[in-house]
Amino acid sequence: MRVALIARSTLFTAKGGDTIQVEKTAKYMNCLGVQADIKLTHEKIDYSAYDLLHFFNLIRPGDILPHIRANAKPFVVTPIMVNYSEYDKGYRKGIAGRLFKMLSENQIEYLKAVGRLVKGQEKIRNYSYFINGHKKSINNVLRKASWLLPNSQLEYSQLVNNYSALPGYSIIPNGVDEEIFIQKKDVEKDNLMILSVARIEGIKNQLNLIKAINNSKYKLYIIGSPAVNQSKYYKQCRALAGANIHFVDYLQQNELIQYYRKAKVHVLPSWFETCGLSTLEAGAMLCNVVISDKGFVYEYFNDHAFYCDPASPSSILEAIDKASASNYSKAFQQKIFKDYTWNAAAMKTFNAYQKLIPGK
Repeated sequence: MRVALIARSTLFTAKGGDTIQVEKTAKYMNCLGVQADIKLTHEKIDYSAYDLLHFFNLIRPGDILPHIRANAKPFVVTPIMVNYSEYDKGYRKGIAGRLFKMLSENQIEYLKAVGRLVKGQEKIRNYSYFINGHKKSINNVLRKASWLLPNSQLEYSQLVNNYSALPGYSIIPNGVDEEIFIQKKDVEKDNLMILSVARIEGIKNQLNLIKAINNSKYKLYIIGSPAVNQSKYYKQCRALAGANIHFVDYLQQNELIQYYRKAKVHVLPSWFETCGLSTLEAGAMLCNVVISDKGFVYEYFNDHAFYCDPASPSSILEAIDKASASNYSKAFQQKIFKDYTWNAAAMKTFNAYQKLIPGK
């Protein structure tokens, strides 16, 4: 079986959780004997070379529509339906923030797509998205899709509530690479060392995390690069940070090991997460994890996490205090390696492929 994994054009120049997801899907699908090639949406693709197309990021339907109109191959979609609207409408600053307060989630995403076009960050490959709008374009993709691969049941439920004509689906949870992230034995943790591994942008909420930790007894390491169009937010974070806040540029996964190994707590107080890959990785490395309950994370972490209100620095600090003082639950690590590995995700993805391409 040959499959094209088709993802946003900036997958490798503006790395995020979907970058890891696509790369690990390719790696472990190839281990199963599936030839899985990563393709970017702006590339010309020889569709005839593939049995199946696998798209990522339904929130960018303008990237998908030109491909599905250019050929009749069956295709599946991994939605990654991050909902930016609470942050965009309530906490984004500047002209955009004032404008977004008056708009719906779909209108906001439409304007963002227009903005990327105006700034030259993306090119028009098909005008239908700009004619039909965001929501109708997503519905057009869903009507033609052969199968959906949401990361959680909660994500699928959101799709059911917001869109029409959904195809069949298989839940494919995100995971960790067990060849990299495993803490096989107890190690001495630094109770005052706190990590936050994520791209630096408003929705990840590093600013309120800094407010919570600033000039406290904790040492906070913020690991990641600023997102495209978020340079002002990044500068705001740097300007606010006290001496106990340390910024570390983007690191490859194998380079993160030394930080996960030492830290007692990992914090991701986001305004929305479909999962939070760094939270899974930290949990696998025996870190207690602090997260908000925004998005679909409870389906992954249940009572294994310490929850905070992302709008409240005092709530974030309170959750960190509890996580720092608590013993780690080995049941959490066991759950991760049982249910949330990229190898397990690849097996479930392969089973979904075979529903559409039997005998391959």
